[in-house]
Amino acid sequence: MYLNLKGKLLSLETAVIMGIANYTNDSFFDGGNYNHLDTLLQRVETLLAEGSDIIDIGAVSTHPGSTDISEKKEKQRIKEAIRIILKHFPDAILSVDTWRASVAEMAVEEGAAMINDISGGTFDIKMISTIGKLKVPYCLMHTSAKPKIMHLNTQYDNLIADMLYFFGKKLQQLKETAVSDVIIDPGFGFGKTIEQNFHVLHNLEAFATFQLPLLVGISRKSMIYKTLNTTPEQALNGTIALHAYALMKGARILRVHDVKEAKETITLGNFYFSSKN
Repeated sequence: MYLNLKGKLLSLETAVIMGIANYTNDSFFDGGNYNHLDTLLQRVETLLAEGSDIIDIGAVSTHPGSTDISEKKEKQRIKEAIRIILKHFPDAILSVDTWRASVAEMAVEEGAAMINDISGGTFDIKMISTIGKLKVPYCLMHTSAKPKIMHLNTQYDNLIADMLYFFGKKLQQLKETAVSDVIIDPGFGFGKTIEQNFHVLHNLEAFATFQLPLLVGISRKSMIYKTLNTTPEQALNGTIALHAYALMKGARILRVHDVKEAKETITLGNFYFSSKN
């Protein structure tokens, strides 16, 4: 299994790492730490040095209750981020975290190789057709509503069945627009209670029915730190534990804040699986 990232083939035979580069003021864990181009560059340099395979750039905070920024502002921040990163790290594989089709189009024109859409094409009706034209890998995530209110929309008839229906419907739309490389993201923390998040994690193998790469983004999230009665800053150990579980359940991409630790988890997991054969 491979992803074609602007001509670069990334093998998913072994799980890979998507390092988070939040170019924002209010992301839940590191908001404001990298909201200047010099600190963003330092962040990307660290992510790459520690072994990140993909850098995921976001200009809009999407934690529960967060508010949006304007399309103009998002475009400006994404454009300047892509340009300076590729100037200093021309071989970096960049993903852009956006739900806006116009931002996705601009980002790919500037050099991004992948689009990571938290809305799964539900916030902007033009996104699916735009991805079809751009011909880049697309991360299709499940959520219940926009970040400002998603924590209020956690009612499901049957959570896993409803998610499978959502993905099936969206994958059919993507197929009709000739999108080839699609990644499934269950959307941990997006429109789900803590208990529901753990239910999804326990049932990750259900999403294997689509025979597509599975991305897991649980790094330092509330399902970890609230369960442990701690803070995002103290949630690294819990993150590592759940990353190991997610890998055993079939995750092929880990979206993380802490690349070194995730890389070690993958390496040990590879030894574990190889020893069983």
